Amino acid sequence: MRMYRYSSFAILFLCCFSFAAADTFTFKADRMSGSKALGREMTILTGNAEVRSDNLLLRADRIEIQGDDNQFIVCTGGVWGLEEEKEILFLTERLRYDRKLKIARLEGRSTLEDRKNEIVASGRFIEYDDQNEITVFQISVRLFKDDMVCRSEYAVYHREEKLLDLSGFPVVFKKDDEFRADRIRVDLDTDDVTMEGAVSGIIKN
Repeated sequence: MRMYRYSSFAILFLCCFSFAAADTFTFKADRMSGSKALGREMTILTGNAEVRSDNLLLRADRIEIQGDDNQFIVCTGGVWGLEEEKEILFLTERLRYDRKLKIARLEGRSTLEDRKNEIVASGRFIEYDDQNEITVFQISVRLFKDDMVCRSEYAVYHREEKLLDLSGFPVVFKKDDEFRADRIRVDLDTDDVTMEGAVSGIIKN
């Protein structure tokens, strides 16, 4: 097994790697340690840790870079992320990113802000698929857009189509109006609401 460890008060390390012929990434931190053992490759960054992979910038208290070709990035503690091209901001307790599939999984109290579409959403688990532009939210889901608030236990956000599918006790509040059903679809471009199963609501003139 081959081990390495470095430490420094200032930014310690800056390095670029090629990945899948198109992707490169850089990382830096106050301290770095890790292993190059075959099948157990890992780099651990602590203290002002930062990783940039293609258009995704990640910052956290601790970042682990794992796997063959540095495929997985695991961030813990005060995680902040930004998909720069699409202007999507992440805040979470723990994040795991697959550089090959371009899928990020957020765990713990987590927030996703789509700045281009002026949407803020939160949940206890979020899976963001960058290639397909689909985000899945689970547990205590909340989504805010202008004067509309959506709540549910499960939601799927189709970013390209600007559609939100809610299930698991979904409810949508639009100003003073309230909508409930087994399943609710919200067109986030027009704010139109489509409901199915056990539909109920309150509309105030």
